Amino acid sequence: MEAVKRWRSDWRYPTTLLCIYGFFSTVKPMEPFIILYMTGPDKNLTTEEVNNQILPVWTYSYLAVLVPVFLLTDWLRYKPVVVFQCVMLFITTAMLLWTRSVPALQAMEFFYSLVTACDVAYFSYIYSVVDQKRYRKATSYCRSVQLLGYTVGSVLGQLLVSFHLMSNNNIMVLTLVLTAIALLVSCLLPMPRQSMFFHREQNTKSWNGVGTTDVAEHASTSMKSLEEIKEEKMDKSIESVEDTIRAKEEEGPKDEDLKESVGSQSCGQVLLQLWRDFRQCYSSRQLLYWSLWWAMATCGYNQTTNYVQVLWDHVQPSQNFSIYNGGVEAVSSLLSAGAAYSVGFTEVRWEKWGELTLGGFSGLGAAALFLMTFIGNIWVCYVGYIIFKCMYMLLITIAMYQIAADLTMERYALVFGMNNFGSLALQTIITAVVVDSGGLGLAIIPQFTIYASYFSLIAVVFSLRGLFTVWTAQRNQTETTPPDKNEPPDSIEHRL
Repeated sequence: MEAVKRWRSDWRYPTTLLCIYGFFSTVKPMEPFIILYMTGPDKNLTTEEVNNQILPVWTYSYLAVLVPVFLLTDWLRYKPVVVFQCVMLFITTAMLLWTRSVPALQAMEFFYSLVTACDVAYFSYIYSVVDQKRYRKATSYCRSVQLLGYTVGSVLGQLLVSFHLMSNNNIMVLTLVLTAIALLVSCLLPMPRQSMFFHREQNTKSWNGVGTTDVAEHASTSMKSLEEIKEEKMDKSIESVEDTIRAKEEEGPKDEDLKESVGSQSCGQVLLQLWRDFRQCYSSRQLLYWSLWWAMATCGYNQTTNYVQVLWDHVQPSQNFSIYNGGVEAVSSLLSAGAAYSVGFTEVRWEKWGELTLGGFSGLGAAALFLMTFIGNIWVCYVGYIIFKCMYMLLITIAMYQIAADLTMERYALVFGMNNFGSLALQTIITAVVVDSGGLGLAIIPQFTIYASYFSLIAVVFSLRGLFTVWTAQRNQTETTPPDKNEPPDSIEHRL
């Protein structure tokens, strides 16, 4: 019994449960063939209906729900939102299986936007239940298992479709079963006692795992938390406050305490703290440039991955060809993981060469998109997609690392969330103008021509910025290098 208690109190217990949840929630055998499923005899929709009426709903909905879900995630302390995410995933899969009309599938896209918006809870939960020294391991485990789930789902889907082992509807039923397992596991997750903004007084540690003394030091670079304001008003020593909090922890959080912690005054202070933290985080010009690339590139990446199956079906209709979408997704996921993993072993001064790297590899991604668009060969499309995805995953890993290194305060979720919000805002504009039937409603080839040109623009802008950064660094290095003592005085004067 004692061994079980120790195991449940150890950081590996919630990490293991979250990894199991991440695996079963990402094994989606039908996802690489979703356009084929919707335009085939099972749903009998046209490519134009899927491309111009159904898929754009996800972009609009995702933008609308992202910020409310982010705040709600912190208020509810992560676990309820993780459970809610799995419920929405179950509803999404069920609607995809049992509905056929365009309005119903548009509603399905809205529910799926809630699933993707709740990803912030999945990636934030682990930081609230493990010590800071375990962040790197816990993060790597959770991300690796998610990637493994995507890979297994893609390979399984390819095998089931290629060898006709299951009908499309039965594959969707299998996905429902896997989602139900993930839902059961999510209910077993332990409830965190603290969060980033709302529930800081529930534990002697803040959301990032530092102690009471560290919180006081951290407040010198940020605004004072609600807990510290209360401590100033109370004429008590730090020891007595810790004893009181420890006693409350043993009793468990009460509803009255929770209501007081999220009252109107607390919400106002949370919003003020969000604004101050936002201004401080983006005060770094270099971080601002990396975040700008993040928003622009993620926008283009999401647009490409959302509609690439439509392009594949246009280049080589599935009725005339044994498609290998699942195998391509599996290969691209594994190679992307290898590219991202290699960043940790690459000794490069990213603050000097990073922006030039962003521009150069974005140019390779743009070239791959142009080849996919104009060559008209399905195998070229597959290879181009693998190259494009690997380039993006490599660069987004570098960007995340550099942004985290440049932050003067531990507000990773805030910065990452705002960068994603910026990318969604751009994506919404592009979707409304280019894709939506209420806008231009372009066909798939003109769409991908625009996406390739968009990445070419990113490549040019950041290549020029990178060249300027390298030139500035070289000039500063030359100016600060002391003159050679053996050099004649006349030559030194001539050089100056």
